[in-house]
Amino acid sequence: MVRTVVVHDEELLRSALVQLLRSEGTLEVSSMSPGAGPPDQDALPTDVWVVDGDCLWGRPGQAHDEPFRSRCGDRLVVLTTAKRPGILRRAFDGGALGLVDKNAPAHRLITAVHTVAKGQRFLDQTLTIALLEGAEMPLTTRELSVLSLASQGAPMAEIAARLHLSRGTVRNYMATAIRKVGARNRVDAIRILQSAGWT
Repeated sequence: MVRTVVVHDEELLRSALVQLLRSEGTLEVSSMSPGAGPPDQDALPTDVWVVDGDCLWGRPGQAHDEPFRSRCGDRLVVLTTAKRPGILRRAFDGGALGLVDKNAPAHRLITAVHTVAKGQRFLDQTLTIALLEGAEMPLTTRELSVLSLASQGAPMAEIAARLHLSRGTVRNYMATAIRKVGARNRVDAIRILQSAGWT
């Protein structure tokens, strides 16, 4: 039996994924929400984690949850879409072995779990182009930091103070970031980055 844990922040979808995986017969499946604490010390180790991509770093405006992602290790199957190349790229770069399109047939998820349990990589064919596009993040780390703080509602002065920059430098980073993503203004730039999964 392959011990599998499903992690999703929406109860209905989490339950549906558990039932889908249990229907296969060779998977021992449990579930948890992303905000749950670390697993019980006496629990058997998990062979594969099936995690919604948005749960790895939090949804836009939420705090990122790096400790959760790091405890999954590389036996990780991430559910995402081609419309979110940022999440796809970060999952791949973070060592996730499985990447499954949320729009794929159910059998692909089951195949991905078995493939990852063997320590092999599974990349859903529909995500290949999006993964390559995700490598083309247009912003520098600093520009992304400025927009990420702006997306959380931080005013220019606070962004400058938190990043140890002058207000003029923050304005320059903001203007460059807006231009690079082809946005009309700061709000549009934040929307573009969030929809791609970069913030």
